[in-house]
Amino acid sequence: MTPAPVAVIGGGSWGTGLSVHLGRLGLTARLWARDAALVALMRSKRENPWYLPGIPLPAALSVTSDHGEALEGAGLVIVAVPSHVFDAVLEQAARRLARGTTILSATKGLEPERARRMSEIASARCPGSPIAALSGPTFAREVALGRPTAAVVASTDPDVAKALQRLLSSPEFRLYTNRDLLGVEIGGALKNVMAIATGISDGLGLGENARAALITRGLAEITRLGGALGASPATFAGLAGIGDLVLTCTGSLSRNHALGLALARGQSLEQARGETRMVAEGARTSLSATALARRVGVALPICQEVAAVLFEGKTPKEALASLLQREYRAEEEPLPATSAPGGRRNS
Repeated sequence: MTPAPVAVIGGGSWGTGLSVHLGRLGLTARLWARDAALVALMRSKRENPWYLPGIPLPAALSVTSDHGEALEGAGLVIVAVPSHVFDAVLEQAARRLARGTTILSATKGLEPERARRMSEIASARCPGSPIAALSGPTFAREVALGRPTAAVVASTDPDVAKALQRLLSSPEFRLYTNRDLLGVEIGGALKNVMAIATGISDGLGLGENARAALITRGLAEITRLGGALGASPATFAGLAGIGDLVLTCTGSLSRNHALGLALARGQSLEQARGETRMVAEGARTSLSATALARRVGVALPICQEVAAVLFEGKTPKEALASLLQREYRAEEEPLPATSAPGGRRNS
């Protein structure tokens, strides 16, 4: 992989944090942001005051709201936009990309309408391009500050993953490769739902035992769905699985955990969204994941209850009661999406 310019699509906290990291590596980078007002602020202040305030942008980083300017001559395109706009943004970008340009998804979520993974969307929009995904326990601010971080870059083509590993790694940003692209993306998407659940639990004052139980059973749900889709169980014991899950469920910078806290305080999803520019991916993913689970015949009880709180008017306490009233099972017993006695579903 040549040191051609790197285009970062997405002017949020993660896209900005990655751009700062690229500058630290000495790479030429161009950051595309949709909002022209934000671009103007970033150019004048040389920081991202909306999403990553107080962290200087690299001198060599250019910021633009023009796709053509951002993508011209790019050898690598990193896409770091919310999952619900990923397809639309990539559709526009694909018109300006040279065939064969590597696409690296830094988005952790599932497409709301069809529950597609981001790599599936990228493959459809950019046929012939190498596709990879970046995931793992990575808060944008800490990456931008150069604090020690380990992450995973996944591709079904090991040569693509290794090339990205060589290009993007540094002593403080250690990348591991993984061939299990599907598993890495499923882990990165569903951990956000579990973080909302743990935020609700913490907001209700249920204690650390409850938080640990939710994280552990959440990992079981992620592994169950991933396995049904063909992912390797080992992936969920790694950085894109338990690593990202623990960080997002417990970290002070987790926007999904913060959403769960807001829900526990009695706020609606709309009210919580109105307090921040940040997107909590787990909200939409709760719906996508449960739809995907029904499609492959597995149960995701935590995801289902989070979706019920977010979109069906169920209160956090009612969702908790539903989880606590579930039938007793062996821990290792498979959990299919079947109906329980009395009409209550085991999902």
